[in-house]
Parts: sequence; structure tokens; C-alpha cells
Amino acid sequence: MMTSKRMPVLFIGHGSPVNAISDNPYTQRLRELGREIPKPQAILCISAHWMSEGSWITGMHNPKTIHDFYGFPKALFDIQYPAPGSPVTAAFIQKSVDDPKIRIDQEMWGIDHGTWSVLRHMYPKADIPVLQLSLYMEQPGDYHVKLGQQLRLLREQGVLIIGSGNIVHNLRQIRWEEDAQPYDWAVEFDEWSRDKILNRDIHSLARNYNQDFAGRISVPTPDHYYPLLYVLGASEERDVIRFEYEGIQNASISMRCLSFGLVR
Repeated sequence: MMTSKRMPVLFIGHGSPVNAISDNPYTQRLRELGREIPKPQAILCISAHWMSEGSWITGMHNPKTIHDFYGFPKALFDIQYPAPGSPVTAAFIQKSVDDPKIRIDQEMWGIDHGTWSVLRHMYPKADIPVLQLSLYMEQPGDYHVKLGQQLRLLREQGVLIIGSGNIVHNLRQIRWEEDAQPYDWAVEFDEWSRDKILNRDIHSLARNYNQDFAGRISVPTPDHYYPLLYVLGASEERDVIRFEYEGIQNASISMRCLSFGLVR
């Protein structure tokens, strides 16, 4: 691993796959972020769309582009994001994390749309090595925070850590107009999360997110929420917190994006 400038850590609300081919204020902000962040040595993405038994990291030289959705325009299925992988970085991460044991995947996964729909705006040249870390779904919030804490050292090695999910994500309640009026409960939980992040109340974010109605309906399953916990774990007290984008699409999907430690 090569030492580089200390990287920030990001949480990106990725929303609908259609954002991958959209030009809107959200995707424009992603492109700006790609220009504001020093070029990473590698990118580690924790995507909501790779759920597994145990924790795994991609370790192949050339990860495939995965189109893990259906019913969307053909233009989305035509997208390829041919970024290289980095077996060396995968091995470094496996060696650096004491508990839990991270296993290296050589063929099962690749780069899913939780990753490439974001990176194709931030880094359209696809010239930076990309790795994905899976979500061990049977584990509680504290597990994911602890693993994020152990990944923190990667920031000093030039690795950009990105959690890609959505703080509010309820597809059963979705309204298909992108600019539909948000549900009150979606606004309430998004603002609750914002306040807890600003106060660095990681305990509440990891354990109490589903304690009331707004939390339970905003996070019906934790797959899109858990990537936030990795980002919180990888952050430090000295990091400046910035909300890079705020908004709710389709009434029930928070597009909130935030950074820790991004120096402008």
C-alpha cells in the first residue's frame, strides 16, 4: 500500500438506478465531489446491494459490472464500469482487520449498481481501482460500526471509503414521480439522522434507528442503512462533517449525502 494524502470518508444516498443516467442537481453534486477530492489510490465501497453470510471483499483483478435490477431502461443495462480491482489492497485489508475475519472473493461479486451508479459520475474514466465490501446482514449495527473503525487506517493509505445506500429507503411506499411530496415520516427520520450525525451520536444511530414509527417505516430492512454505519465508524472526532446533498426522491428515498474530513 502506498501512503497518500489522507482521504475523507463519504456516505452517498444513491437512490434509483436511473440516477446513473440522469443529469440533475444530485448527479451534478457527485461530479463536483469527484473534482474536490484528491485522486485516491483506490476506492472501497460498502454498497447496500451486496448482502452475504460473513464479511467478504472483492479481490479480483477485473471486477465485472453487475446490473442487479430489472424493469429499467435498456440504457442502464448497457452501462459498463470497467474499473480495475486491486488484489493487493484486498489482501492488505484482510490482514489489517483482526475481527471479524474478512474473506476474499475472486468470482462471486464485482461492482454492483450501488457502486457504479455513483462512481460513473464521480470518476467517469473508471481509472481508479475499486473494491467492494459486503454486508453481513445477520449482524447488528454495532458490528458494522466496529468494522468501519478498523477500516479507518485505510484513509491514511489513500483509500477513499464510500458507503452507498439510503438513510430512508422504503420501496413499498414509493411514488413514481421523482419530485413527489415526501412523506412526513421520511422527513422526520431523515432529520433525526441528521441531528444524530451532527452530534456524533453513533450509539443511537447504530441501535435506536428503529425505535419509533418513523424509523421502522423509513428502514423496513437495514440493507440501505448499514453502509452509513461503516462511514460513521471510519470517521474521527477531528473530521469536519458536511452534508453534500439533501433531498428526498420519490417521496420515500432520502438522497442525503455527507462527508467526514473533506478539506476544501
